[in-house]
Amino acid sequence: MNGPQAHWLADGRRLHLNHGPIDLIVEASGEPGERRAAYEQAVARFQTILIEVVEELPELRLPAFFLAPRDFAGPTARRMEAAVMPLAECFITPMAAVAGSVADEILSAMLAGRQLDRAYVNNGGDCALHLGIGQTMTVAIAGTGNGMADRVAIRSEDGVRGVATSGWRGRSFSLGIADAVTVLAPTGAEADAAATLIANAVDLPGHPAIARAAARDLAPDSDLGEMLVTQSVGLLDAAEIARALDNGLAVAEDFRRRGLVAASALFLAGEARISGSVTLAAPNEHAQEEFADA
Repeated sequence: MNGPQAHWLADGRRLHLNHGPIDLIVEASGEPGERRAAYEQAVARFQTILIEVVEELPELRLPAFFLAPRDFAGPTARRMEAAVMPLAECFITPMAAVAGSVADEILSAMLAGRQLDRAYVNNGGDCALHLGIGQTMTVAIAGTGNGMADRVAIRSEDGVRGVATSGWRGRSFSLGIADAVTVLAPTGAEADAAATLIANAVDLPGHPAIARAAARDLAPDSDLGEMLVTQSVGLLDAAEIARALDNGLAVAEDFRRRGLVAASALFLAGEARISGSVTLAAPNEHAQEEFADA
């Protein structure tokens, strides 16, 4: 595996950071000197972040327990554990928040001592956001597939600083059948963990049209072990789609009532459910393309 890599994308304003499974797109807005320093701080912090997480992987792959937080050594691991602790009444490991936690950690490094108008760190669709007073950011969400607008407008006063998407079609395993679940939350880590559990809940257990396999058979070191993860979803009728989405919506609404998330958008087979206030705005082809893709 190559070491940490950093280079500018073709547009000259976005930085690409890559090391093993971590693949980040970073962008900052503000005074040129502040942006330059923020990017330098992001690159410096990125040098060791994967190594730090790998050192604690055995414990990070074990389930969290609601009343017994663990004392991890690394700041990213601590973010992961903190994000899943409020959700630990059901099975969840800190790995459910790894992508969002990495994004949060790099964004925190960028902001240290800096004055930026806006910034984001996009870790494969799980994003950490910074919005100065009066600032707005438009976030692209994937997996709608139903003709709905695919942009979410986030204002600084909304208190949303994390956006994450989960589903069986994504890069991580899912226990459910959601095409995509996008969550808006106070941090990237919290959004990541909540999206994982909401997507798991969009499900029809035992349905013959859903193919599943043990996670360990697909990835021997998976934190999900013998749990069955979704591999394909066949034809479902309208009532089944509605039931699966409503199962996920119940979890999303519970998380929103508990203050764990601000809003969620759930998508399956061309249908959707929305929890909370999500400003879905149609794309404007004349607007500046300044958004993070979740």
